[in-house]
Amino acid sequence: MKPKILKTPEDYDAALAYIETLMDAEPGSPEEDELELFAILIEQYEEKHFPIGLPDPIEAIKFRMEQEELSRKDLVPYIGSLSKVSEVLNRKRPLSLNMIRRLHEGLGIPAEVLLQEAGKEKIDAPQYDIRNFPFSELFKRGYFNFNGTLHQAREYGEELLAQLFAIFGGQTPQMALYRRSDKPVDQNALLAWQAQALHLAMQDDLPAYDPAALTESFVRDLAKTSYFEAGPKLAKELLNSYGVHVIVLPHLPKTYLDGACFMSSEGRPVIGLTLRHDRLDNFWFTLLHELAHVHLHLHDASLAFFDDTEAGQPESDDPREREANDIVRGMLISPEAWESAGAELLATRYDDPLRAFARDSRIHPAIVAGRVRWELGDYTLHSKLLGSKKVREQFDEFRA
Repeated sequence: MKPKILKTPEDYDAALAYIETLMDAEPGSPEEDELELFAILIEQYEEKHFPIGLPDPIEAIKFRMEQEELSRKDLVPYIGSLSKVSEVLNRKRPLSLNMIRRLHEGLGIPAEVLLQEAGKEKIDAPQYDIRNFPFSELFKRGYFNFNGTLHQAREYGEELLAQLFAIFGGQTPQMALYRRSDKPVDQNALLAWQAQALHLAMQDDLPAYDPAALTESFVRDLAKTSYFEAGPKLAKELLNSYGVHVIVLPHLPKTYLDGACFMSSEGRPVIGLTLRHDRLDNFWFTLLHELAHVHLHLHDASLAFFDDTEAGQPESDDPREREANDIVRGMLISPEAWESAGAELLATRYDDPLRAFARDSRIHPAIVAGRVRWELGDYTLHSKLLGSKKVREQFDEFRA
């Protein structure tokens, strides 16, 4: 058999059979040279097609324990308590990245073995520190796919946060924040909230999104669903039918968030609502405010808008926010209708004129009351018209 590069299983089998005929070759003979050559060819084929895997990390730990004459107690500084050591060695608890770093640095076990990544010479620095996030709150609200206790989750916090933020694909959008200057926002909590909203959006099965469909007429029709008792739920269903995600997700502490909008990885807009204020006036203004951002400003996945739209919020310095606010007011109540009846509505302290105007305009009285309160800067007026505690009850996310 002539020596050649082995490319197929047939070549390999033939080489194995041929090398058997050379096993008795005399030292220094041409047959011995041929034996060595075929042995190299066979070894190359086996390295490519039958690679030897990395050693098992638990077996590597046990081997190092035997080498260094270490007891299980000696592993506590690297793994944790004796119970954790026992669980890891008995394969009842996986190694966390924190454990892996300590074992690599303290016992010199190769990174590629502990990580099971061939060629990995060192372990990357921590990407996420649970101390920088409201970790307990994220765990309690089910942001992580983890079945253990909070104490156990903390050990794997870096991995759990990495899984949560993997939805961004390494490209975190730039945040545009509309907030009160006297309340600093926890931007890490906002980022976690956005990531969870995107995970929830991935569970929706929506039709393709057509930006051209979000016309002025469409938005006015959307606002008129407020006239019905189930208006918020109907609005969500209508937007879904046009390929727009509407995610209801309670806000996290220190985010002061009412609404947000950003793009999903599939190119669909995601409107997020927290229902922080369970009032119909806030719901409709926030929903249409985010829809205005979608129509005017949200052209790709590089930007995300986060808004505090609560009554009394001062006008933002961001021209995009002012533009969205102006459009929303015109969509909720037509400029012509307001021009005709606005002065009378602003002058009265009675609720009935507002109800009559809302009925004629086919919108909910809460929208009219919200406009009057904003125009006058008096948020004590028409409180009975605001639809308090009429929004959350329509969404499963807030039902016990």
